[in-house]
Amino acid sequence: MSVIEIRDLRVTVIVGVLPHERVTPQPLSFDIDFVRDISDAVRTDDVQHTTNYAAVITRVYEVAAEGQFQLLETLAHRVGEMVLRENDAVTEVTVTVRKLEPPVSETVATVGVRVTLPRP
Repeated sequence: MSVIEIRDLRVTVIVGVLPHERVTPQPLSFDIDFVRDISDAVRTDDVQHTTNYAAVITRVYEVAAEGQFQLLETLAHRVGEMVLRENDAVTEVTVTVRKLEPPVSETVATVGVRVTLPRP
């Protein structure tokens, strides 16, 4: 098994529970790791035998924008479910999502959540 990764995918969407977060889009960063066998892709050098990360990136944008989630936990889980549902060869996915401008008065670079979903 191998891991295909997406790092620091930037998306600006409505997410959060505070009143201003429900109306003002904010920047998020996603890291996504998919575990899968890549031996056919290595053998054939053909994108048809692997997970097309460009397609996953497009779908992450769609899931995040359509959801207008309150919790990062829900958003991360929904993205993980989408990856598993749309990519049969992926056996496990880990999704990390971070708020890049968290709504707190203290100095912090990011806040976020990481979920790992195995294929049922």
